[in-house]
Amino acid sequence: MILRLILGDQLNENHSWFEQVDDQNIYVLMEMRQETDYVKHHIQKVIAFFSAMRGFEKNIKNNGHKTHYIKLDSSENKQSLEANLKHLIEQYKITQFQYLLPDEYRLDQQLVEFCKLLDIKTAAFDTEHFMSSRTDLSFFYEGKKQYIMEFFYRNMRKKFDLLVEGGQPLGGQWNFDKNNRNKWKGSPEIPKPYLPKNENLADINQMIVKAGIKTLGIFDENHFLFPSNRSEAIEQLNYFCENLLIHFGDYQDAMHTEELNLFHSRISFALNVKLISPLEVVHRAIEYYKQKEDSIEISQVEGFVRQIIGWREYIRGIYWKEMPNYATKNVLNNTNSLPDFYWTGKTKMNCLSNSINNSLENAHAHHIQRLMITGNFALLAQVDPQKVDQWYLGIYADAIEWVQLPNTRGMSQWADGGIVATKPYVSAAAYINKMSTYCSNCSYDKKIRTGENACPFNSLYWNFLDDKKEHFAKNSRMAMMLRLLEKIPFEELAAIKERAASIIQNPDEY
Repeated sequence: MILRLILGDQLNENHSWFEQVDDQNIYVLMEMRQETDYVKHHIQKVIAFFSAMRGFEKNIKNNGHKTHYIKLDSSENKQSLEANLKHLIEQYKITQFQYLLPDEYRLDQQLVEFCKLLDIKTAAFDTEHFMSSRTDLSFFYEGKKQYIMEFFYRNMRKKFDLLVEGGQPLGGQWNFDKNNRNKWKGSPEIPKPYLPKNENLADINQMIVKAGIKTLGIFDENHFLFPSNRSEAIEQLNYFCENLLIHFGDYQDAMHTEELNLFHSRISFALNVKLISPLEVVHRAIEYYKQKEDSIEISQVEGFVRQIIGWREYIRGIYWKEMPNYATKNVLNNTNSLPDFYWTGKTKMNCLSNSINNSLENAHAHHIQRLMITGNFALLAQVDPQKVDQWYLGIYADAIEWVQLPNTRGMSQWADGGIVATKPYVSAAAYINKMSTYCSNCSYDKKIRTGENACPFNSLYWNFLDDKKEHFAKNSRMAMMLRLLEKIPFEELAAIKERAASIIQNPDEY
């Protein structure tokens, strides 16, 4: 008998393991305190994982495969991976243990060490999900000083023949990023978000609460965004193509106080637990675009494809290239605490209040809210990146370390010193006002840098540049801002730094 382990983010029904039914294979999935407790997760994240795991097990079982599912409150649950596996190996008299390669370094190492202790055969297999391997990016950038994503993205387009013709990009250019920066001003109309018809969510929530698992955020089953099975994930993808793709590219960086979804797909959870694959996602989007070329511009679909096969695959490659040392990088030596308002949403800064409360209510926020609002403030306030990592990993349903860590510690916090981003993604209020409606209803004045009414982002921004100027002295992309910093009169800079110090010391008063 062969025991095959399926982790909670390995729900790929199209895997070759499931091509044939074999009674000698038994598939095990387990809900464990090991995974619910290593960081404080959003309640919706835990529910989403357990619901999707149960949906997956139900499907493969209905297809004839032998399964063993261990629920969180099961009397047989030892609440750790090794203990549960040892019990099952004895129970079923297992002669071989097989598993799919984890996407988290932590679990990868745990399984490698576990297998060393077994006296039966073991084997590891690819998840057959990603379009690139763990090591493809390392080979692609071998000998290069910078790992610029754009070149990896173009290579992926050519390799998989996506939006290319004769080796050249459709539309005459590889990247339409400049078309992706429009502010949404009330039109075009935004369709309602796709809501899966999930079942038993309340029961799962009750089980989690009864178990005493410490979570964050709130749960409302009537506004739950995450699919529980592959069919719902495909419906969510199709809904995006048919209703949102037409304007996705234009407004993918926009933010609005009254519209949380805008034109985003929200398929990241389904992708990251492998209910759907990146290749089928981009094929579906491109197929729909080609059917509607008279109404959908190429900039809309290219922006989406870039997110999937460019950024997502690139980030995973960075993770496996740089781990385990990457998880401790703190080049800027930031050590401050994360403000309490990241956990409560209680702040007078309208952009942060909106973005954090959205995250607490939905376990989701789009990439610009994460990068240029919550991430931007954390970096400007010089927060310890370890604290920032824990918050991002916990609060978002789609957050798994391989994708969260390089995005947070790399792109958002620049703690890696430029491995992911050639410059830190920081801004004062001007950018936030350009891309959102947050500033129009805020307690603070977006135009001033000092005084009680000044937007905290303004003083924090210039203070950050001044504090870290030695780190960026040789960074050509920061040269213009450093020159502007030098032009600020001494007295004004002193006032800016005084206000910034007050904000950093007492952030929850702002």
